[in-house]
Amino acid sequence: MTYSVKRGSSPLILCFPHGGTLVADAVTAKLNENGLILADTDWHIAKLYDGLMQDVTTVEATFHRYVIDANRDPSGASLYPGQNTTGLIPLHDFDGQPIWQQVPSEEDQKDRVLSYHKPYHRALNEEIERVKSKHGYALLIDCHSIRSEIPFLFQGVLPAINIGTDNGKTCDPAVETAVMEAIKGGPYTNVLNGRFRGGWTTRHYGQPVDHVHAVQIEIAQHAYLTEETVPFRYDDKKADELRPILASILLSALAAAQ
Repeated sequence: MTYSVKRGSSPLILCFPHGGTLVADAVTAKLNENGLILADTDWHIAKLYDGLMQDVTTVEATFHRYVIDANRDPSGASLYPGQNTTGLIPLHDFDGQPIWQQVPSEEDQKDRVLSYHKPYHRALNEEIERVKSKHGYALLIDCHSIRSEIPFLFQGVLPAINIGTDNGKTCDPAVETAVMEAIKGGPYTNVLNGRFRGGWTTRHYGQPVDHVHAVQIEIAQHAYLTEETVPFRYDDKKADELRPILASILLSALAAAQ
């Protein structure tokens, strides 16, 4: 299965498009040594959110983003025109280094859209519609993490918590305000609609006029990992300090979305 779904009864849905590490043998054979590290994974992201709220629905992609990126437009259109980024099937890692010894073809891309991208988003859309039909609205939190320093993508050190609403387009203003208030005054640096203002998932599903509110949370990995290189270990102490803030974000956003 290319995705996993855990159904809850609340209006809240957490999705994880970049936490998967499964790569089919045929794809593995085409990666180079650098690509095989799978460095650009949102390491342990589902574990970080696990149990923060009861009755939440989760939708997780089990495949790795190097197979195909579940948070990119299936048409291949860039999320950030004019800026360094990675595509629907990344050709390089976040440092701009090649990841393939045999670059995927156009036919590979078509096949992976059908086999991986579409099933994941079909499942996510079904959960959004199910939750919306029950409650009259849905709140989607698109959960991500990334290394804290990546000169190829951004300058300096990334704030610990990066909130994206595509400049206020993907959720009601009250939801955006509630999220930022939950972070304000806390120990973590943060930014709203900075370098990461929401990927394709947030922009595609976030339609507040249709009562679907979407927010992306991008966490700098220094906030919960022991190290941001191999073996990318989870740091229980750091995570235990961060998790109450994340819980507050979810609870505040949910209250504001009602």
